[in-house]
Amino acid sequence: MAEGTQRRLTVIVSAGVVGYSRLMGRDEAGTLRRLNEHRADHIDPLIAKYGGRIVKTTGDGLLLEFPSVVAAVECVVTVQEGMAARNADIKDDEAIRFRIGLHLGDVIVEGDDIFGDGVNIAARLQEIGEAGGVTISSNAHDSVYGRIEAGFVDDGDKELKNIERKIRVWRWRPEGMPMPANTDNAANKAKSSADFSLKALIDSLQQPTLAVLTFVNMSRDETLDFFCDGLTESLITDLSRASRLSVAARNSSFKYKGQTIDIQDAALKLGVRYLIEGSVQAMGARIRVNAQLIHSANGA
Repeated sequence: MAEGTQRRLTVIVSAGVVGYSRLMGRDEAGTLRRLNEHRADHIDPLIAKYGGRIVKTTGDGLLLEFPSVVAAVECVVTVQEGMAARNADIKDDEAIRFRIGLHLGDVIVEGDDIFGDGVNIAARLQEIGEAGGVTISSNAHDSVYGRIEAGFVDDGDKELKNIERKIRVWRWRPEGMPMPANTDNAANKAKSSADFSLKALIDSLQQPTLAVLTFVNMSRDETLDFFCDGLTESLITDLSRASRLSVAARNSSFKYKGQTIDIQDAALKLGVRYLIEGSVQAMGARIRVNAQLIHSANGA
């Protein structure tokens, strides 16, 4: 390694403006003005607030570094939530939207710049991201799981351009943002009969998206509340390990604990197509667990 360079483990964030060339072609001066306003009033202050630093800027994006994964994820989610609000009254063809990729990895440091595989992975995660969303690697997700409120959906292992190994990808999108059209493109192949099994449905879908709601204690024994929470969390963890499933994070699902919910509304806010809900009953020395998988579109 050359003199003056070093390696360190860090959080790398790559942010890019969606359709930058098109926006510049339509209104170069207006696009630059709006981008600078977003940065000055919203983005740059948040980066500083969460302890990040701007490594470099390009015409259409930013490369950032954070010492904390939790702070980095909270920062980019807050940035995207704020951008959604700032774009609410802007025409679609004029709105400035970002794709953001985030990775926890090793980098080479030369002066104020960073290089290496970690930077490349963050850039590739940004490239496959959704406008207005955040895409992170499993390295980063493992570090923030259970420690942030934002709910990420497991999108499975992905092949990224010029990256030799597959990277496990997790996605976050603002509330109300629709799922990508191709995420569940085989859902219509599922059995429509009410007596289908969980395995049969999962086998008939490609990358189904689901959330597990907290199981309800139907008994007077309050100690079963802890059992219900543990059962729900274990089910989320086990289902998340399936490569063909995208499962909403625990923090997102547990927001609905103890609430009477509308299935379609909950599914929309969680960004999923299917919900699992259930109950636990004490029957003497035995426990009865009921669970059902619900299609949010038709309640089947």
